[in-house]
Amino acid sequence: MLDNTDINQDEEYYEHYCFKVDKGQSLIRIDKYLFNLIPNASRTKIQTACKANSVIVNGKAVSANYKVKPLDEIKVLLSKPPREFQLIPENIPLHILYEDEYLLVIDKPAGMVVHPGAGNYSGTLVNALLYHYNNLPIQKQKLSDDWILDRPGLVHRIDKNTSGVLVIAKTELSLQLLAKDFFEHNIERKYIALVWGRLENKSGTITGYINRDPANRKLMKLFDDENKGKWSVTHYKVLETFHFHTLVECVLETGRTHQIRVHFKSIKHPLFNDEEYGGNKILYGIHSSKYKAMIENLFSLIPGQALHAAELSFMHPIKKQWLSFKTPLPSGFQQIIEKLRSYSSNSF
Repeated sequence: MLDNTDINQDEEYYEHYCFKVDKGQSLIRIDKYLFNLIPNASRTKIQTACKANSVIVNGKAVSANYKVKPLDEIKVLLSKPPREFQLIPENIPLHILYEDEYLLVIDKPAGMVVHPGAGNYSGTLVNALLYHYNNLPIQKQKLSDDWILDRPGLVHRIDKNTSGVLVIAKTELSLQLLAKDFFEHNIERKYIALVWGRLENKSGTITGYINRDPANRKLMKLFDDENKGKWSVTHYKVLETFHFHTLVECVLETGRTHQIRVHFKSIKHPLFNDEEYGGNKILYGIHSSKYKAMIENLFSLIPGQALHAAELSFMHPIKKQWLSFKTPLPSGFQQIIEKLRSYSSNSF
């Protein structure tokens, strides 16, 4: 049943339906098309979902009078996961950097989703945690009055294709205290990112208000109006410059969804191979088959955006010791850097 009465810009959105339109499909209004496909959905509810920008065709929100065309890809996003959403323990190995009776620090590989959601109901970090640990404290996220999402042990998260350090709470008290430290920005986080183009300044700060992109609720967007989003701050410094790319270190002052990815897109330097934010195509460089082949080869070395959560430092919530953890770049990311370095030194 289609129910979008609780849609909110600040909530996470989940893909409930995905349809690929047949080649022989005649032109038809999308509300009528979906009415014939979605069980127990009324035309009114579908039209309301369209008004809320929750019906996406080929990556863009459409109105109810949009005419469906052959081979269109249609997705319906809602602010709560499908009812079949379950947390199932799975025997997935964890790369543990530190562990005691209160918390756990891991190095998450790129490609692993942190918690189950639309299209990723298994193989996630949460599935692994539930297998290896009993009685993890539960952080509950209210999605609606009748739907609560449990997130065992999770204090924070990083995107599926972002690798790097995560801290997991093993007790209720450590969960509460760590969550408080994140909220009060007492946690130090450094990321390594590869962006398109050469940055004008060796260091800088990117700010703005982040919220859901009205045209696509799966993405975020930077606004300059405080009424349109949450304040975000990223400090960066250049680590290395190549012909058409820059390696940067980012220090987060805030921790908004997709913050680094959105910030660098806003200054026209998207992260390398970031499909959602336009970095998975050639944005800077020369028009040659050799260069194109090289970039496509580099894209294939990592599953998504070139972003790594390299350092995490915080006060142990119980032992009151300052802890710092560093992880090296994944091999694919490192290979990209080495090949860009070689290309820059051998060309021109």
